[in-house]
Amino acid sequence: MNPLSSLARLATLAAIALVTTAPAAAAYPDKPIRLIVVYPAGGTTDAVARALAEKLGSQMGQQFIVENKGGAGGAIGIDAMAKAAPDGYTLAISAVSPITLLPHLGKLPFDPVNDVAPVASVMYSPVYVLATPAFTGKTFADVLAQSKAKPGAIRVATSGIATLGHLMVESIKSKSGLELVHVPYKGGGQVVTDAAGGQFELFTTNPSPAANGQMQKGTLKLLAVGAPQRLASFKDVATLAELGFPEANMTSTFGIFAPAKVPAEIIARLHSEVAKAIATPDMTQRLTQLDNVPAVMNPAEFTKFVRAESATNAKIVRERNIKAD
Repeated sequence: MNPLSSLARLATLAAIALVTTAPAAAAYPDKPIRLIVVYPAGGTTDAVARALAEKLGSQMGQQFIVENKGGAGGAIGIDAMAKAAPDGYTLAISAVSPITLLPHLGKLPFDPVNDVAPVASVMYSPVYVLATPAFTGKTFADVLAQSKAKPGAIRVATSGIATLGHLMVESIKSKSGLELVHVPYKGGGQVVTDAAGGQFELFTTNPSPAANGQMQKGTLKLLAVGAPQRLASFKDVATLAELGFPEANMTSTFGIFAPAKVPAEIIARLHSEVAKAIATPDMTQRLTQLDNVPAVMNPAEFTKFVRAESATNAKIVRERNIKAD
């Protein structure tokens, strides 16, 4: 036998042995996953995150550990996620506003385009335009008519300067040319209380037990909604787009985000698992009980949506000269 042939055969056998005995690459996930909620505990996002974490943990065979990192309109939590190792073991759940609105109001510690990867949208939360007992009209058309007849007569409260609600108000003012007086609060909780007491005529807010409860009592009246389509529970209430204000027809869209360099196959796996979880009856019920709407976009669709909303927000901020608080 040719000794060179024997050596070649031995080398081949050794290589085969190495391949068959080498440990396989660990399948994702092989350890717990950290899910950062970019808002304080106790809110709607926190409740959804914890329910989703439990569902994803069951589906994927690893615990999802929820961690609240609130502050700076969500920027603190997004920054912590963006600076984590891009291995799929640190994610964030957030509204898109820290990425689509905050960058146009000041410098951030992260780059919303190059540091953040949209994974999957989870839901959108419509924005209510509500009338308080101080409003003497009955419809959104009455808002415009009264404001035209008496500029400055209609006060519109929001949860703060440079919030989504503020952008909606400024967009309506820009489109209509009418004078609506913005009344900014520092957060949304007190707004509903003051609205029920008639401290102003209108206000914007996302669905909440407090707001929905006051609507059920008849204290507050829904005049319009910011949503892609009319809400199933308020089919007679038009969207702002239907009323002639497409740029003001905004919603609070929430989703899962990851550091930008997470491998594409992990991003795809996470999107698939989120879509599966959101489609379950118990998660759907949890989201819809307060008019939040399940809406799962894939990474490409979600990224396109985020970029488009960022461009719209930039235009409104620039044209209306909106400054951060």
